[in-house]
Amino acid sequence: MNKTRESEIGKSTNTTLILMLCTALSRLLGFLRVAVIGALFGASGVADVLNTVFAIPNNLRKLLAEGALSSAFIPVLSGSIVRDKTLKKARRLAGNLIGFLLIIFVPFLSLSIIFARPIIDVLLPFPERWKIELSISLFRYLIGYIALVSISSVIMAVLNSHGKFVIPALSPPLFSLCVIGSILIFATRMGIFSVAIGVLSGGVAQIIFQLPLYLKHGYSLKPRFSFGDREFRETLRLWAPVVASASIFAVNQQFALFFASGLEDGSTSALANAIIFWQLPFGIFSISVITVLFPRMSRQSEKKDMMGLRESWIYGVKFIVILLIPTTFIYLVVGREMIQVALQRFKFTDYGTNMASGVLGMYSLGFVSVGIFNFNQRFFYSNKNYRVPLYSALMVSLLDITLSLWLKETSLRVSGLALANSIAFTFGLLFQISFIKKKLSYLSRGRIVLLSLKVSIIMIPIAFFMESYKRLTSQWWTEGSSWSNLFLLLINLFISVVFIMILYMLFKVDILSEYIGAFKARITGKGYEKN
Repeated sequence: MNKTRESEIGKSTNTTLILMLCTALSRLLGFLRVAVIGALFGASGVADVLNTVFAIPNNLRKLLAEGALSSAFIPVLSGSIVRDKTLKKARRLAGNLIGFLLIIFVPFLSLSIIFARPIIDVLLPFPERWKIELSISLFRYLIGYIALVSISSVIMAVLNSHGKFVIPALSPPLFSLCVIGSILIFATRMGIFSVAIGVLSGGVAQIIFQLPLYLKHGYSLKPRFSFGDREFRETLRLWAPVVASASIFAVNQQFALFFASGLEDGSTSALANAIIFWQLPFGIFSISVITVLFPRMSRQSEKKDMMGLRESWIYGVKFIVILLIPTTFIYLVVGREMIQVALQRFKFTDYGTNMASGVLGMYSLGFVSVGIFNFNQRFFYSNKNYRVPLYSALMVSLLDITLSLWLKETSLRVSGLALANSIAFTFGLLFQISFIKKKLSYLSRGRIVLLSLKVSIIMIPIAFFMESYKRLTSQWWTEGSSWSNLFLLLINLFISVVFIMILYMLFKVDILSEYIGAFKARITGKGYEKN
């Protein structure tokens, strides 16, 4: 590896480390948001309605915002920045995209509000009439979030393409703060609708927070309607297959909620609560590296730098492996205790904990598969290959739905939906790898498999320690949420993480040395360069 690429890897490690800290803050505030909602509304029918209705704009966000939009927009914008240093075309592209979103959302939101009842009747088959009526009212509030988060995602994609990650990464915590604040202020008067007010105000806050840096780079929120522009047409052409892929996953998630809504009370809340815990390490580790490497791989693809692409892919996969395999073990051993300590208070009882922990355990089995799968999707997008992501998404979705229909009727019930998801993504990952091998020729698959085995072996004594700690401390977690129980849980996790780091160093696990070097560089203020 030459000095330039070593420097790029070191810079990526520094940036990823910072982004991980920002994302950790966002996820922790997300936990607090869920805890506040759980404390006030529990694992009740009202909470089920909220979680199920909010999933509709949240899934649409993946189609029209940071998921599909960024996947099509960032490669084109990054290429434009590489080719045109004046940024005229890049700024014009951003303006056209904002104009295009306005044309979509004005009629879309109007029709959604007018026809809320038939939409809810089709998507959310709650047996109780009061749940249907509450869903319709909440939907008319929450659907507006999709427009706000889509504009925010354009700003975020522009900043990421310019190598600016910290400000965009700090905007999601504002969303959680707005929701929490709204609940604390308005819950006694507005009930569940206080959450809706917080969601909309959080969407506005995300735009405002990123706007100064966006404007500083010479971009504007003024919409443009020059839809004949070459870069815009290319973005739209690439967006179509990305939307198709994202639509498949959105429909798949909607099916999961559909299946869960027909099970016992609290099933949809169990899915939502488990996903919050699942997303904490997934966002901190996997999404952080994807956010940093996606624009970089897009630039490497534009320059036809195949060696750089290979190194970026290997770096990303190793990153995911050394961090998400330990996460899988930790969640399997102490996932229930984490949920109980974090959420079990007031109306959130042991019943809700049991359901959520079962779902979380099944989702955890797919941590590594989902992490690498999502990273591979961005790898294909950076190369403007949208066919393989579409086929892999279709394969995962069909397998997931098929397995869900069977597993939800077994004793697993709602946990079966999560297990189906984990199995489907594992097969989807194997499908992707065959195409990546053709693209990059040489992948060092043997080294990655060996690394995975090494990390798994390292985690066996760690898992034994965590389980022994629980038994020695007399099942303190059964009491639910308290500061003392949180302290005992954190001790368990802290000691386990320290042991993992020590064993990683003893067994010379790849990439760890880069994080240590990056951390020292942040402390000393000196540049980091791998030896």
